Amino acid sequence: MTKGRVVLLDDLKGRPAAALMVDGQLEDLAIDPEGEAILPGAIYRAIADRPMKGQGGIFVKLPGGASGFLRQISGISPGQRLLVQVTGPTEPGKATPVTARLLFKSRHAIITPDAPGLNISRAIRDEETRAALGDLAEGAMAGADPRLGLILRSAAAEADEDEVTDDIAAMRDLATALLADLDGGPELLLDGPSAQDTAWRDWSHPAPDMVEDRAGSFEAFGVLEAIEALLAPRVTLTGGGHMMIEPTRALVAVDVNTGPDTSPAASLKANIAAARELPRQLRLRGLGGQVVVDFAPQPKKDRAILEQVIRAAFKGEGTDVTLAGWTTLGLYEMTRRRDRLTLAELLA
Repeated sequence: MTKGRVVLLDDLKGRPAAALMVDGQLEDLAIDPEGEAILPGAIYRAIADRPMKGQGGIFVKLPGGASGFLRQISGISPGQRLLVQVTGPTEPGKATPVTARLLFKSRHAIITPDAPGLNISRAIRDEETRAALGDLAEGAMAGADPRLGLILRSAAAEADEDEVTDDIAAMRDLATALLADLDGGPELLLDGPSAQDTAWRDWSHPAPDMVEDRAGSFEAFGVLEAIEALLAPRVTLTGGGHMMIEPTRALVAVDVNTGPDTSPAASLKANIAAARELPRQLRLRGLGGQVVVDFAPQPKKDRAILEQVIRAAFKGEGTDVTLAGWTTLGLYEMTRRRDRLTLAELLA
């Protein structure tokens, strides 16, 4: 087993893919979809179509007769041209989810149109580093369009100053150019990041101990075996328990079982193991929407302990997660934003 952070770039079913391994365990996975699929992060010039007041949004026209659904009506009128960004995969028979709150994201910097201000990742806590990055950001954004804001990502703390400055300039200039490009019909202005672009952009902090881009690296490092396990509903947990993860059209159902352990603390131990493992499983399987967890039976007094574990486990997720809590039937509900195609769809 290879220790440390390892980024692997390989092909899967003839398509570019990337995997992040941490101490021999698969932590993240990105695979390019087949054909001309719309990638999350893509930016389009769209035309506002008809509002759906009961659903709190409006349809927008995308290229090729496709439709997007924007959860915003205020300030938008039919026929208006606007820029929108894809927020997640397009589900069969549904419009592509989009937002008018654009993000121009790179390894070190995120430019935020219509959200001015200079911000530094809260993960950077050293005051001297924050002060230095603040000065760098102020200089790099001097003279920029006042509508543009900047967020410096945590990777900027360890990067060369010139590299961060160049990154800011590239994203600033790209945002400025696209914001001015409102003439014409629906058009793709910026494609979403590919699997290997995502690896370069989002997996560089902390810096990987190894980057392997040779063919066959997925097999050599155990990625293919891990993917095979992800396509099965059963997940073995530490301590002998297991959970079953089964997506339906309406929700993702998770059932936690204690296994052979019959001790008084068996349920709590299995539930804690499941809560810690669930974020990774949902991320790698590409599952989102409503998630309902049927934890192993435990006394109500233990719920507070389990809730702390759940909050800590989902704290570092890079997508929107809402922890709704317990139902009257003792199930735990949460929602996770759909930010990628499911693994089953990608490999179908």
